Amino acid sequence: MKRILALLMVFSMAIIFLMAFTFPQDQKEGKPWDIPEKYKKMENPHKGDKRSVRIGKMLYSKHCKSCHGNKGAGDGPRAKQLETQPNDFGTKEFQEQKAGVLYYKSFIGRGEMPNFEKEIPVEEDRWAIINYMRTFGK
Repeated sequence: MKRILALLMVFSMAIIFLMAFTFPQDQKEGKPWDIPEKYKKMENPHKGDKRSVRIGKMLYSKHCKSCHGNKGAGDGPRAKQLETQPNDFGTKEFQEQKAGVLYYKSFIGRGEMPNFEKEIPVEEDRWAIINYMRTFGK
């Protein structure tokens, strides 16, 4: 009996230890981005038509949804594992950002936001994702 209790105690402590170090307790807000001038001036050359948004949704599901969630609220299944809270794409603040700024943040990245230039090499596909992200603010 003592042996079973000891094993349960060790198992319980291991679970608590893993939970404490696997999931950050307090996510912080990201620091301000330093966006190069080139991106601040960049415009989206691809219209946000139905085709573009459909492609963007498909690519978003593959590359972005795990952290940013189904509706872009920053509540995907991997979001809680991050130190920094992912952005909510539906906010007015997010939606008011210029296209090139969103492009830089989304594909160049920094820190926990990875660079996606190799994963999404087609320029039109990148802009399709941004066109889809714009639908969250509507």
